[in-house]
Amino acid sequence: MTIATKVNECIESASWIRKMFEEGAALREQYGADQVFDFTLGNPTIEPPAELHAELKKLATTPVPGMHRYMNNAGYDETRTAVAEVIAENCKQPITGDQVVMTCGAGAALNVVLKTLLNPGDEVIILTPFFVEYKFYIDNHQGVPVTVVTQDDFQPDLEVIESAITDRTKAIIVNSPNNPTGVIYPEETLKSLGELLKNKEQELGTTITVISDEPYAKISYGEEVPCIFNCIDNSVIVTSHSKDLALPGERIGYLAANPAMDAVGLFMQGAIFCNRVLGFVNAPALMQRLVAKLQHCSVDSEIYRRKLDLFYDKLTSLGFEMVKPGGGFYLFPKSPLADEMEFIRMAQKYRILLVPGSGFGAPGYFRIAYCVDDEMIERSLPLWEELAKEVGL
Repeated sequence: MTIATKVNECIESASWIRKMFEEGAALREQYGADQVFDFTLGNPTIEPPAELHAELKKLATTPVPGMHRYMNNAGYDETRTAVAEVIAENCKQPITGDQVVMTCGAGAALNVVLKTLLNPGDEVIILTPFFVEYKFYIDNHQGVPVTVVTQDDFQPDLEVIESAITDRTKAIIVNSPNNPTGVIYPEETLKSLGELLKNKEQELGTTITVISDEPYAKISYGEEVPCIFNCIDNSVIVTSHSKDLALPGERIGYLAANPAMDAVGLFMQGAIFCNRVLGFVNAPALMQRLVAKLQHCSVDSEIYRRKLDLFYDKLTSLGFEMVKPGGGFYLFPKSPLADEMEFIRMAQKYRILLVPGSGFGAPGYFRIAYCVDDEMIERSLPLWEELAKEVGL
C-alpha cells in the first residue's frame, strides 16, 4: 500500500519513538512488567480528584435530559462560562465564555489555533526543548517550524528569539511549566517577550500570536505560573485536563483567547469553524458536563513534589546534572555520555526506560517522567546507582 510521502517521512523521523516502545515491550516480555522501570510516558498513575467521581455518579444516576446530544461547535455554554470564570479569577481579566472553545484535549486545541492562524509558509517559533509533536502540528497546517535555543537554565533567550523573527513569523509557542524540563517562565520574562513582540509587530507591520500551551499550569511547587493574558495581548491559552484532573484518556481541554487580542471576535469565529472542519467537532459531551463543575479542582501537587524530591535528590547525589523543575512531572538531566542514545541503551541494560533529548530538539539530555508510583521509583534507585557507576559518575 502506498501512503503519502510526507507521512512516510514523518514516520521515519519519529522512528526513535517506535524503537523505544518496541525495546520496552521486549524487556517486559523477558523480565516481566514489574521488573521494568518505564519512565517514558507522561501518563499519570494517580487517580482523579474525588469530586470528579462524585459528579460522574450524579450524572449517571440523575442524567440530564438530552445530555448526549450534539451541542454548539464551541461547546456547552455553561462549560465555557465556567472555564472563563476561573481564567478571569486567575488573570484578573474580564474574559467570558465567548472567548472559549472546548476541545478534544490540548493537541486538538493547538491544531485548531494553528489552522486558524496560518497561511502556507508562515513561521511558528518553538523553544528548545519542546514537546515532540509541535513540529508535526505546525506542518499539518502548512506552517514552518523555527526552533530557537533557550539559555542553559532553559529560560527563553529574548535576543535569540528576536533574531529569529521575520515578516513571516505568525506565532510563537510557549510551554510553561515546560515539557520536558519542568521550567516555569517568570512573569517578568513573559512581559519582556510581549514588549519585544509588540516592537517587532510595529516594525514589520504584522501580528504575532503567542500560543501558551498550559496542561501543567496547576502542577507547580510553590513557584507562580503567570497568566499569559497579563503579559501579552495577542495570546491564546491552549490546555487540557489530562494532568490537573488526571484525565489523559478522556481528551478534554479548551482554548481561550485573550479579550485584548487583535480582532478577537474574528479569531473566535475562525477557531469555532476550524474545530468543526478538522473533524474534532466537539469535546465529548459527558466530559464537558463533568469539568464544568471541576474548574476549581486539581490533583494535589504535593504528590508530585514528593516524587520529584525522591528522584532529584538521589540522582543529583549520584552526579547527574539537571535543572530542578518548578512544575510538571518531568526531569531533564544532562546525559553523562556525549551521545545520549548510547546512555539510554546502557540504561536499558538495567531495565530503565528513558526518552532521548534529541526527540525534544535537545540532544545531550534525556527525559524522566516521574508521574509513576513511588514504589516503582524507589525500586529503581539501586539500579540507577549501578548505572551511574558504569558511566563513571
